[in-house]
Amino acid sequence: MTRNASPLRGRTAVVTGAARGLGEAIAVRLADRGVRVALLGREEDTLARVRERLPTGSLCWEVDVTDDDRMAEVADEVRERLGAPSVVVANAGLAEGGPFAQSDPAVWRRVVEVNLVGSAVTARAHLPALFDTCGYFLQVASLASIGAAPMMSAYCASKAGVESFCHSLRAEVAHRRVGVGIAYINWTDTDMIRDVDAHAVLRELRGHMPPPARKVYPAPFVAERLVRAVERRRPTVYVPSWLRATQLVRAAMPPVVTVLSRRELPRLAAAHPFEATGLLGAGGRADSPAPEPSA
Repeated sequence: MTRNASPLRGRTAVVTGAARGLGEAIAVRLADRGVRVALLGREEDTLARVRERLPTGSLCWEVDVTDDDRMAEVADEVRERLGAPSVVVANAGLAEGGPFAQSDPAVWRRVVEVNLVGSAVTARAHLPALFDTCGYFLQVASLASIGAAPMMSAYCASKAGVESFCHSLRAEVAHRRVGVGIAYINWTDTDMIRDVDAHAVLRELRGHMPPPARKVYPAPFVAERLVRAVERRRPTVYVPSWLRATQLVRAAMPPVVTVLSRRELPRLAAAHPFEATGLLGAGGRADSPAPEPSA
């Protein structure tokens, strides 16, 4: 299927977390196919720079995906200014690392709220339009949806949650001819992942994964695979493709991870004391509250 022949040409898509990284790359790939893109995120200036790169009549909205009322307003504005969306990509996400026992409750909760609740809010806001267009909702999930890792409890919990949410939603809206897809992706070259590697313990944990599982993939490569899945309304897409095989062994993964962690974590803790990372990546820093002004 050539880009000129894309079934998406002339349609409208919504992409959350579109200011940078994978969200930006998805928006670019959609616009290359002639799609008008509604760019949603927390950073208006950065979103505007992405919008200026796109060859279609795309627009941007600064919005917190966990804000039900504002997301509903944005959905109405998207429909009015760009047309009813045929595609919604729930990509917005945050991550933090470190021991759960030492985690900041507000930071831990924020990761779950953005990744899980924010995806549900996104779906709720745009489902009326998707019902009208018989559209497609794509949830960006993760290998963490299938197999959890130590030191990433909020991220893993939220990504497991969005997987279950999408399975439920798919069954619920199938008779309305709305497709729901889940994108299982592994390490993607974004500032969030580069922040992971800046923290010694998380870098070591990734380094102990099997070589295929620790490979980092360019965001444009991952985005292209996801947009192809959107064109085909796939119920699942795996990037890289071998991730599909993890579904066959997912029941065995938690005990294996536990055995390896029991052996490796004490050694890693001796070399690098475990500390909470706070929100990772530039998107996480933008999501963090501004410091209180000094007296």
